[in-house]
Amino acid sequence: MAAQASGQAGNKAGTSPEQSAKTPRTARGRATLRKLLDAAAIEFGERGFHEASISGITRRAGTALGSFYTYFDSKDEIFRALVQDMSAQVGLHAAAAMQEAKTALDRERAALKGFLEFAREHKEIYRIIDESEFVDSDSYRAHYQVTASRILNRLKAGAETGELREDVSELHAWAVMGMNVFLGLRYGVWTEDMTPEAIARAANDFIARGLRP
Repeated sequence: MAAQASGQAGNKAGTSPEQSAKTPRTARGRATLRKLLDAAAIEFGERGFHEASISGITRRAGTALGSFYTYFDSKDEIFRALVQDMSAQVGLHAAAAMQEAKTALDRERAALKGFLEFAREHKEIYRIIDESEFVDSDSYRAHYQVTASRILNRLKAGAETGELREDVSELHAWAVMGMNVFLGLRYGVWTEDMTPEAIARAANDFIARGLRP
């Protein structure tokens, strides 16, 4: 499912969701596109891809049906754009959370905290990303591949400064991402019985010391 990321937002082709759709040229157009994506998140999150409808999206967005087709050709297209958008938003939230982090481990703690806060506010992200595996597998894979590459870049930066082990690899990045994904599911979507800060600190300690006594 959804996972926390660094400050590099975007999809596998390096474009934003707006660029993947019919790019709006005005502030008003960008605002309308934002409304459609936000409404799509609610529609797909509540009803799932197959039960969701374009009319449901435009009704939630408060826009005319014709406005939808200014930016998207189909329900499939806005769903793909939404997956890219949510992946990018996770990256932006993590990047904002990491701004004050001084060390490699602090960056991982802050990034996870930022993701947990985002997941609690946008619980629908788990259903949407999970469903994308079957609706658009390329977007599903891209979400995780891009997220893992962000984490790997952070880990390598920590290795270069001597803060982390020098043999950090893609495997370690995927392991960190997997931990974060399920912490978000357990403590962000299912329950909120621990604070994001407490969860992030416990996970950070696990990264630093493992299971050694």
